[in-house]
Order: sequence, then C-alpha cells, then structure tokens
Amino acid sequence: MARTSILMAMEDFYAVHRNYTTKLVLHIRDSSADSVQAASEAVDLLKNYNVRAIIGPQKSSEATFVANLGNKSQVPVISFTATSPTLTSGSMPYFLRATPSDTAQVNCIAALIKGYGWREVVPIYEDTDYASSDQVEQELYKLMTMQTRVYVVHMLSSIASTLFMKANELGMMSEMYAWVLTDGIANIIDSLNPSILDSMNGALGVKFYVPKSKELDDFTPRWTKRFKQDYPNDPSAQLGIFGLWGYDTIWALAQAAEKVNMVDDMFQKQQDKKPSTCFGTLGISTVGPKLIDAILHNTFRGLSGDFDLKKRQLQPSTFQIINIVGRSSQQIGFWTAKHGIIRTLDQNGSKTTNANSMPELNPVIWPGKVYVVPKGWQLPTNGNKLRVGVTSSGYPEFMKAERDPITNATIATGYAIDVFEEVLKGLPYAIPYEYVAFDFEGASYNDFVYQVHLGVRNFYSHFGSKNKVYDVAIGDITIRYNRTSYVDFTLPYTESGVAMIVQVKDDTNKNTWVFLKPLTTDLWLGSIAFFIYTGIVIWLLERRINNAELTGSFFRQLGIAIYFSFFADRERIDSILSRLVVIVWVFVLLVITSSYTANLSSILTVQQLQPTVTDVHELIREGEYVGYHNGSYVGNLLEVLGFDRTKIRAYKTSEDFAMHSLKGAKMVVLLLSYMKFPTSSYFLQSIAKVTQWLDQFTNPKALALHSPRDPL
Repeated sequence: MARTSILMAMEDFYAVHRNYTTKLVLHIRDSSADSVQAASEAVDLLKNYNVRAIIGPQKSSEATFVANLGNKSQVPVISFTATSPTLTSGSMPYFLRATPSDTAQVNCIAALIKGYGWREVVPIYEDTDYASSDQVEQELYKLMTMQTRVYVVHMLSSIASTLFMKANELGMMSEMYAWVLTDGIANIIDSLNPSILDSMNGALGVKFYVPKSKELDDFTPRWTKRFKQDYPNDPSAQLGIFGLWGYDTIWALAQAAEKVNMVDDMFQKQQDKKPSTCFGTLGISTVGPKLIDAILHNTFRGLSGDFDLKKRQLQPSTFQIINIVGRSSQQIGFWTAKHGIIRTLDQNGSKTTNANSMPELNPVIWPGKVYVVPKGWQLPTNGNKLRVGVTSSGYPEFMKAERDPITNATIATGYAIDVFEEVLKGLPYAIPYEYVAFDFEGASYNDFVYQVHLGVRNFYSHFGSKNKVYDVAIGDITIRYNRTSYVDFTLPYTESGVAMIVQVKDDTNKNTWVFLKPLTTDLWLGSIAFFIYTGIVIWLLERRINNAELTGSFFRQLGIAIYFSFFADRERIDSILSRLVVIVWVFVLLVITSSYTANLSSILTVQQLQPTVTDVHELIREGEYVGYHNGSYVGNLLEVLGFDRTKIRAYKTSEDFAMHSLKGAKMVVLLLSYMKFPTSSYFLQSIAKVTQWLDQFTNPKALALHSPRDPL
C-alpha cells in the first residue's frame, strides 16, 4: 500500500511542479520486518548512496535503530507508520513522525469506556513478533478465568487476526464480551481477509478521521487501479490512512528539498573518531539541519487532511469510532479533542450534534449480534473466592452464623449480612465469595479482626484448626485505634455509642391527694387569687349601676359577685364591662380545665419509671456486679474504670443478660445499635454509604464492615 502511494506521489508532485530544479530520487529497500536488517540497509544507503533523507521504516523497533543512524549523520528520518511513544524527539532530533503517537488515541478510548460504564478493561498487546497460534490460545484461556470481559486490542494486524480467529473458536465473541480495537487495526480494517472480519463481528474500533475532499475522491480510484497493476496476484486492497500519510510525506519532503539550496551539499567525514565499525565511517550531511527545519515549517492541506509536523509528529484532533458488522465497518460516531464523543461532523469538522451520553451514538451491534451493551464483567470460570469472616453475635438480628448439615457450608444471616450482600449487588462487577465461620470459644473480637490482617490461607491460630484467616470480616465490629494499624474499615452503617441498662423503680404516686398533682402549688394559688379578683371586679362594676341583685350586707354582695364567676347565666348582670370580664374568665378557666384533665389522665394511666442508678461510680463504691457482652473490649474498660474483676460478668445472649439481672447485676453495658435496631430506611442509607466508600476503595490492607466505636 505504502509503496504504491509513494510512487504515485512522486509522479503527481513533479507533474504539478515541472519547473522545480530539485528532484527526489528513490532508493527502495526492504527490511524484511527485521530491526538489524533495517539498520544494515540504512547504513548502505547513507554510506554508499549518500542519501539526504530516509522515509520509513515501518515498525517502531526498526525506527529506533534507523533514527540513531540519522542522528549520527544528520540525515532526517521520517516514518509515517512508527507510532510508539518511546520514539521521542528529545533523544532523536533528526527523527520526524508523519503519523500521530499511539498516545493520541488514549483519550478517545477512555471516553468510550467511561461512556459505556465499564469500570475495568484488559489491554491485549504483543511483546513478541513470533507468537504462535497455540500461545495466543493459551493466553485467551487465561483471560476466560478473569471476571473482566472488556478487552482493548493493540497489536499488529497479523497477530490480531490470529487472536480473533481463536477468540471466536473459544466462544469469546459472544454477548458477554466487548472488544475495542486501536487504530493500528482499525485503520486497515477494510483490507483484512473477509474470514477474519467475520470473527471480529461486534467489535468497536478507533481510527483516525480523514476529511472528505475532491482530491481524495479523484485519487482513490486511481490508486486502486495502480495497485492492481503493481500487484496483480495479490488480493484487492483498499486505500488506507497509511497510504495517504505516505503520499503526503513525499510532498512534504519534495517541497522542503526545493526550498533548501542543495548546490553546496556534501557529506563530511566524522572527526576525531576511529572507524572501528561501519557506523564510524558514516559522513555528516551539511544540508541535514536546513532540510529538517524546512520540513518542520512546511504546512499544507494533503490527502489525509492538515499536514503539519511543527511538533515533530502529526496532531490529529478527530477520531472516528466504528463498529464491525458483517464483513465491513459502520460508523457510529466521532471523538474530538474539543467536544468529546459526538455523533456527526459537518464538513469543517465542528460539532453539529451533542452526544454527551452513549445513547446519542448510532446503534451498536455487539458480539453475539445483540444491541444490549455488555456489562463488562462475569463470574470467572476459575479463580479464588473472597473469604468473608463471620460469627454468631449475641444478638442474632445483627448476625448469625451456622453450618449447613448437608453441604457443610457456612450460612450467615442478619442485618450485617444483608448490608454486605446488598453492597455487592450495587457494585458494577462480580465478587465471588464464601462465608468462613469464626469460633469465639476462648477468643475475642480483637482475635476476630486480626485474622483479616494475617492474610495467609494456610495459617492456623492457637485456637486450633477451627479458625482460619480470611480476606474480609463483617459484623458488629468496632473501629479501635489499635485495629486501624493493620486493617481498614468501611464507613459506619449503624448508630454508634455505648449505653447502660439498669433496673428501674416505679415512681407513680397513687395516694388520695393524687388529684392535686396535675397543677403546681403556684398554679393552684394563682387560679384561686384570679378567681377572687374576678368576683371583686364584677362586684365593683355592678355596684356602680345599682344592680338589684347586690343588696344586703357587704359579704352577701361579695358572695353573689363571686358566684357570678361560675354561674353568671343564672343571675342578671347589667354592666357590659362585667360581661366582658366574665368572658375572659371563662376562657382562662377552659384552658386550666383542659390542662388539668390531660395531666391527671397521664398520671393515672402511664407508669412513671426512674433508673435506680445514674452514676457508674456509685456502683464502684458499693461493689455491685456489672455485666457486658462476651468477647468485647468493655470488660477491660470496666476494669480501667475501677470495677473489681470478680464483679464483672460476661454474657453471650440476651437470655444470659436477663439471667444476670436476676442474679444481682445492677448494670449491663450494651450497644446503642442493639437497643435501637435500624429501620428499613436506615438500612438503605447504610448500603449507600458503604457502596460509596467501596467505589473509592483501592489497594486495601484489609477490610471489615463495622459499627464504629461500639464496644465490640
């Protein structure tokens, strides 16, 4: 492809520029895909033909050797196929790349992977040119044992062809898999054998975008005809991007050669060096620095688009995303450095349709001929399971571990287990796991957590073979400073804290005078004073208008006025002001009556409970018994507070706790999470918190789902 394009470029350029005084002369060599052979041919061209520039070679490994020779002789080396990022201009000042670096497509591939929601991908690349079919098959079997099902293929087309043929035979081109091809394969996809394309069905590809032009439309049929003439026995091929870059490279070099004065050009011998090898006999081109400078400052519109080597390599801004369907490729969208992934481009290459989400792209037919986006992972056919340490808590509502008598497998249930399993369901990848029971006989929660730190499956602790180490521990586990030095904890998912449970005393007052309890003494005295005051005010107001009811002695009149406060409707009140006073009094009396009734009902119906102990130090002074959950660190905490070790009793279950209370224990230290068992809404919040934490969790020392600061 490249040879035909280069020969046609020579003919076309000098057909247009007939008046040019400088003309390129080609000396074509074949490196036979061998780096040493490429270096040998380059030495021959430099030493025996005094070439002023070298175009090629094809592979990056060959370009490394040839570029070093170009540096020694100050001869520009221009490759339009060597894409390795290791070929930098810093150490190779005379090396130019008429193609983008492989790193140019990374952002496009990353955007594609992110858009489809894939969290992990496996890059498949070649580290040898001599990979056999059996070796490829062996590596594919290894991939089948992994849970990731998204692969980015970056290799030469020859090895990629073998890879996909084998992958298709092994059933890896099914609906469970996703394949992404880099530009090295996608750029020449139309030139591959139809049988190979059949095995690639459903794969996505990223290729450099070539803008349409009249010149390209005219050149393509001419190139196809010329290729058939040059290689009549080869299968028909289609013009690819490498052929266009080869064509434009010849135009760039021919234009630069015309600008440079070649009259005084000569090769100088290297000074002060003993020619111990053939490399030492190479001359130094006097026109090389001028020639490479002319190439760097030459920009034009070529068949491949804008050709600009100012940064010593092409800088593409647009990639085309394709989907291999049948025996051809279909365009599904584009990626630009400015707009990201979009569906279509106008003629100038600017954005016309915004596609921030993947559904905006054209539909994709995935492997297996399905339209559903692969989730990107699957339970592996082989591999280790995550060993999850569990134990039976004193409160089975939180966690209970027991052994299945038939399968001998550990079965775990409870709130902590529900949180753990829901978190796993929310992750975008599968984690196979198994529960491993921990026996608390003679052990503590410190020992339980430390099993995670050990991280060696064949370790047996001093508790015997019953307790094996594991990868994760879940349950009612506390974050403690000493534990954080060797394990990592998730976010909290239950309420933290420690509470005391003590006996209560009934403080209900059931004596004869209980009816006086609803109101305080001040309120009683205030009500009586306001009652008498209201009667006096009414008496004064009615006396001014000579009310007929107010006759007789002073005390009779005052009694009638006070009587008005309760039964004003049965007596005649003449003054308007007196009636207003009575209305205010009736409103106050209604409020007092309602409050009195409510308080009296509460006193007579609700049991008034008061704790018998409010200060832990009181129990220490009196030498009382105290209980705690077996295995927790609270036992040591109680000793630190000053409790006598003989007065501290451990319990395992809530039934044991009740027995301790009957046996004289005045206090039991208990978790708040046990006393306030989480509701369903709190359960969902717990899952959200832990899932968010796991999403950022990388490279852990160990892991333990926990309830923070609780005494376990």
